Amino acid sequence: MPRKSRAKPPSPFLRFNSSPEVIRLVVMMYVKYPLSLRNVEDLLFERGIDICHETVRMWWNRFGPLFAGDIRRQRVSRLRGFRQWRWHLDEMYVKLNGEMVYLWRAVDQEGEILESFVTRKRDKAAALSFMKRALKRYGSPEAITTDGLRSYGAAMTELGNSEKREVARWANNRVENSHLPFRRRERAMLRFRQMKSLQKFASVHANVHNHFNQERHLVDRETYKARRSAALAEWQSLMA
Repeated sequence: MPRKSRAKPPSPFLRFNSSPEVIRLVVMMYVKYPLSLRNVEDLLFERGIDICHETVRMWWNRFGPLFAGDIRRQRVSRLRGFRQWRWHLDEMYVKLNGEMVYLWRAVDQEGEILESFVTRKRDKAAALSFMKRALKRYGSPEAITTDGLRSYGAAMTELGNSEKREVARWANNRVENSHLPFRRRERAMLRFRQMKSLQKFASVHANVHNHFNQERHLVDRETYKARRSAALAEWQSLMA
């Protein structure tokens, strides 16, 4: 008997009055650039697109994780074909209603943000959960660079890969510099209110930043323009 073709899932843009192109543009502007909801509303109005700032909020909440998931799936499938020879791990504090929480991040040797994970504590259990999550998704690297936080050493000892850890002065600048785009975005959003929204936005922002980060200072102008056009074309085809 011939196999039945698998039914194509319904479009996520179904029952939305606006076109997918407009929705993708709105999500890209809000997540990629340090703009507020009302900034996006005003910029779109100048281009003849009249939507409310609450529509911007609703669209990024609904479609941001879908776009980020599509980007991440494509990148994970490509990364598994290459040797992961070094990760850089670091944690940054984020204020949440006056309370300090921690955003853990893993970055590879090329500056790609692999994982973002939010916890209330900075102990062994938090480091272990973060590292297990990253290892399960991306596999094991040859070396892991961290700062001097003891939680990393305790977690890596339990995972059995403590010999891969490297700690040296200035060795972790790559991941520390990768915090800067998120810090700029955090200020534009006037901080966060809930752990869930922080985790959601951090994950979406990391994948969108990876997608459009062409490291323009390392390549000539023509190469940068070609890569930028390719990234934009790929963004416009997400969830098509």
